This record gives sequence, structure tokens and C-alpha cells, in this order.
Amino acid sequence: MGTQRRFRIWRGDTDGGDFVDFDVEVNDGEVVLDVIHRLQATQAPDLAVRWNCKAGKCGSCSAEVNGRPRLLCMTRMSTLPPHQPVTVTPMRTFPVIRDLVTDVSYNYQKAREIQAFLPPKGVQPGEYRMQQVDVERSQEFRKCIECFLCQNTCHVIRDHEDNKAHFSGPRFLMRIAELDMHPLDAADEEGVDRKRAAQDEHGLGFCNITKCCTEVCPEHIKITDNALIPMKERVVSLRFDPLARLLRRDRR
Repeated sequence: MGTQRRFRIWRGDTDGGDFVDFDVEVNDGEVVLDVIHRLQATQAPDLAVRWNCKAGKCGSCSAEVNGRPRLLCMTRMSTLPPHQPVTVTPMRTFPVIRDLVTDVSYNYQKAREIQAFLPPKGVQPGEYRMQQVDVERSQEFRKCIECFLCQNTCHVIRDHEDNKAHFSGPRFLMRIAELDMHPLDAADEEGVDRKRAAQDEHGLGFCNITKCCTEVCPEHIKITDNALIPMKERVVSLRFDPLARLLRRDRR
């Protein structure tokens, strides 16, 4: 026999909406997504929520629980204050489609703007060779499940809609950093400077390293410390290191 909990769910669409309260049964060991499914089955069959794997690996069920960006399937009810209503809202940074479902197409547009990995000339797939230290350096970033919680919590776009045109957000700056670290990426040979692109085209300078993206990452990727800060350091060296500027001039 479970206990009754009060849930406050945001219901609405692009034209607006409001909170609706539900009293619903909660059992030991359940996560928020379990309760949302029970609500759909018993009280609100038209409640819209996006989900897929229910195992914290697809990134589909991103929302905000008690004001914090989370995966619904990875937020255990036992971790939430027991005598307070549980508030569930859609991600605030992206336009609402309906109820808890948001339009995250902004992220896919930013992904398309990044130059893909460019393999070295004369090396065929299957012939790539890398040092283990280089593999380990970027392996962490490949754990990303693209839940876009880091994008949602980043105040640069969360609080300033106008910045979206100029700022790709932590998820995609991390992707650029990963490619820039890749020892086999031959983008520079094709005239693609990933450091300049990060700064000039993707808004790296907007990031003020508050680490909010790192704090909400369900894969515990150290986005700020291991991707964004090193990328900023390389951009500074590129633009302001007098020795580096001399070497570039000599090469030209």
C-alpha cells in the first residue's frame, strides 16, 4: 500500500497554461516518471510527457522537478521532501509544445552548425591509431545522452532569449572542444579553426564558467572543468600569446 502525495503539474501549450494539482499514490522505490505514468493511467490520460528508455540513457524525459532540471526517470521520490508538493514543469529554456513536452529543435540546429570530424588524408577507416591517453581525454564527453539539461540550466540562454542566435550552449561547446582535442581531426588542414569557431561563431566568450551545466548533468560529465575551461585557455593562447602569434606568422 502506497502513500498519497500531492503533485503540481504544469498543463498547457504554446498559448499558455497553469498548474493543476493531483493527489496520487506513490510506492516505495518509484521515480517521478512512474508517478507521471500513474497519473496518465488514472486521472489525466491526455497529459503529454516525452520518454523512451526509462533507464537514464535516452535523455528524453527531461523536465524540471521542484525547479531543478532533472531526468524524470532518474529522480527517486525518496529524494524529494516528503511533506511538500512535488512540482513538475517543462524545461524553461525551450518553447512549450504541450504540458511537459518542449521544442528542443534549437539544439539540433546548433549541432548542424558544427563542422564534423575530418579524418586525416590517406588514412582509411579502421586504420586510425591513437594513444590511450588521447582516447581517455575525450571519452568522458562521449557519455553525453543529449538530454539538454545543461542547455536548459545555462543562464546565458535561459534568462536571455536573444543570446540563442549567438550562443550554442555547453553541450555543443563541449563537442567542439572534444573535436579540437582529437589528435586525428584534420580540420585545420581544411582551413577550419575550431578554436576561432568556438569563440566567434558559437559564443564561447558568453560562458562565465558558473558550472551550473556540470551540476545538472546526469552522466556526471565535468563539462566546465574538462571541456569549457581548457577551450577558453586555448583561445586565449591563440589570440593573446605573443610567442604563438610569432610562430603563426613565421609559418605563414
